[in-house]
Amino acid sequence: MDIAFDRQEQLQQIQSGLLPGEQVIAVYDAIGAGTGFLGLTDRRVIVQDKSFVGKKLAITSIPYSKISAVSVVSNKSFAGSFFSSGAIAIHVGTHTYEVEFRGENKAHHVHNVILHYIAR
Repeated sequence: MDIAFDRQEQLQQIQSGLLPGEQVIAVYDAIGAGTGFLGLTDRRVIVQDKSFVGKKLAITSIPYSKISAVSVVSNKSFAGSFFSSGAIAIHVGTHTYEVEFRGENKAHHVHNVILHYIAR
């Protein structure tokens, strides 16, 4: 299976923490404050979170079973078309992880993969 990814070092970071038999689907670089990248496997969503105090990083694993919803977040321009960047929001309990990507294709891919696993 081909893995979609933006940066080799992010892919390697995800691969180094896989559970036995776990497969990587995609690893996408995130833009904006707070998030470094988002990884998708066949078992969970992995978010690198840069928003911790003191420039600390956290890699957060979110099992698909804990995700209650996933949203596509878009900015509409005055002309009625969407901007080229796409964002998604992942709802886990009372917390929402918002991740913005370079290009809406990546946001839609992430959204569709998460939806596939939570809608089973």
